[in-house]
Amino acid sequence: MIKYNPKNWFSLIFAFGKGDTLRILWKEILYIGAFAALLSYVIIEHVHNLKYFQSLLAVYSLIGFVISLLLVFRTNTAYDRWWEGRKKWGALVNDTRNLAIKIGTMVKDPAAHEYFSRAIPNFVFATKEHLRKGVHFEELEGSEEEINQLKSKEHVPNAISQNMYVRLHELKTKGEITQEEFITIDHNINALLDSLGACERIKNTPIPYSYSLFIKKFIFVFVATIPLGFIPLFGYGTVLIAMFLFYVLVSMEILAEEIEDPFGNDGSDLPTDELCTKIRANVKEIFEH
Repeated sequence: MIKYNPKNWFSLIFAFGKGDTLRILWKEILYIGAFAALLSYVIIEHVHNLKYFQSLLAVYSLIGFVISLLLVFRTNTAYDRWWEGRKKWGALVNDTRNLAIKIGTMVKDPAAHEYFSRAIPNFVFATKEHLRKGVHFEELEGSEEEINQLKSKEHVPNAISQNMYVRLHELKTKGEITQEEFITIDHNINALLDSLGACERIKNTPIPYSYSLFIKKFIFVFVATIPLGFIPLFGYGTVLIAMFLFYVLVSMEILAEEIEDPFGNDGSDLPTDELCTKIRANVKEIFEH
């Protein structure tokens, strides 16, 4: 996630970082400009009566209003997914702290403290990579036997949570914790799994294909044909208008696509790497205390 100062207007206006859509779309913008220039040349040089094209402005004004409503709905839906993902990762931060504090307070076995000080952060790191393309086992802590056991699992976060339940059951059987304490700790482990499931739902449920396809086609047809309405007024200046409209409208769609899956490595994605590191530091500090 890119950190920035939102109050520094001029640096943001003239910034062309990784997240700027101009770096992504510059080739397509030039293609649209070339097409608009060709269309303008044909109409200006070979069509002598342009009054029929002037009436198209009213039509394009209405279509522009419709497309703006679609893009507002599109970006709001994508931002809702981004914000829900942030809330779930905030819940992971809180639940890992609560779980570590409860185990550190209720359980007196130093070996259990050592185990859960590894297992709780391991669950978060595994969740982060599970929501991407796979688990980086070098980020996980534990014995060679523990890591090899996790490598044999397809769903590593589930395996880690199952191992934590096994260890808790052993502690309850030995009398280290009571049934009431087991239920209390169980609530926080369940909360971790609930947050994981919610993030998987966001990850695995993209915007419906037909809706995304329609928006892209609508934007392309609108931008490709809009020079017909502007040529009588602006002549070859229509080329710049078409390029600017394409940049604005397509950028909105690209930004929505980027934030609707907030668990990756894009500039606008959630800072899950930093959150994992913070969780590990917090859990270690709790158990050391």
